[in-house]
Amino acid sequence: MWLPLLVVLGLLLLYRWYRQSLILGNVTDKYVLITGCDSGFGNLLARQLDKRGMKVLAACLTDKGAENLKKETSSRLQTVILDISNSQNVISVGQWVSQIVRERGLWGLVNNAGTSGPIAPNGWLKKDDFLQPLHVNLLGMIDVTLTLLPLIRKARGRIVNVSSVLGRVALLSGGYTISKFGVEAFSDTLRRELVDFGVCVSIVEPGGFKTAMTELSGFEKCIREKWDTLPRETKLIYGEQYTKKFIQYMDKSFSSGSSKIYKVTNCIEHALTACYPWTRYSAGWGAKLLIIPLSYMPTFIIDRVARRNLPRPI
Repeated sequence: MWLPLLVVLGLLLLYRWYRQSLILGNVTDKYVLITGCDSGFGNLLARQLDKRGMKVLAACLTDKGAENLKKETSSRLQTVILDISNSQNVISVGQWVSQIVRERGLWGLVNNAGTSGPIAPNGWLKKDDFLQPLHVNLLGMIDVTLTLLPLIRKARGRIVNVSSVLGRVALLSGGYTISKFGVEAFSDTLRRELVDFGVCVSIVEPGGFKTAMTELSGFEKCIREKWDTLPRETKLIYGEQYTKKFIQYMDKSFSSGSSKIYKVTNCIEHALTACYPWTRYSAGWGAKLLIIPLSYMPTFIIDRVARRNLPRPI
């Protein structure tokens, strides 16, 4: 009884493996722009694609980041300074890219640049604390995409948006999680719109990985600063020990992150070079086995899991 079902399942998995293994044969003549190449995913991806022979346009936030990347890559790779929250900067970089790719168009755009922004209990934050990650992670990403979209359509290329599992399940307060939910929504609507133009849009949802953005020292400083500026009434509601417990919660959340960030860049590389890229990539076992399955659970279960390690006010 079970044997035919197992055979069918095995054949489906074999077909899936074969389909995902088909790679484009002419990747060395394709241009790819990657944002956020100073460190982390973007930096590793730029070096990885450069070794594959692709023509990488690496957008860095700082001159130092660009100089360090040039030292580790070939002469094919070109760098540019880009703050994606600055629209004038985005326009000028768009013109720079257009002059380089010309009639060939831009094959790949990897929207990787991002910031965590202030992460603290929502009740401690102000409107401006939410705006910072929204301007970078969501509105900046949209600005870059729309600016370069004519070049991507010309090449019938690929757009890869780096989201997060926190864009599926809201486990952290602050603007970061909200911005990643926005990335998911923009990516979904953009994918449906561009499929008729031959453009593929993929979303990469990393789980817990250790990068410069997840260093506890930055979160701890932000949390303590927010606590110090709270009104006395708010401090009495939460209690003196809440800050310490919240820092411990953040430490527990990020200390288990993986340093194997190549799992994320491998997903992005597949989305850029595969004949049949996936719509979504879940990077890391934490994403595949915990967060993504959790996102399909009833809300009361998600709430129970999310509240498990949260500190309690007095």
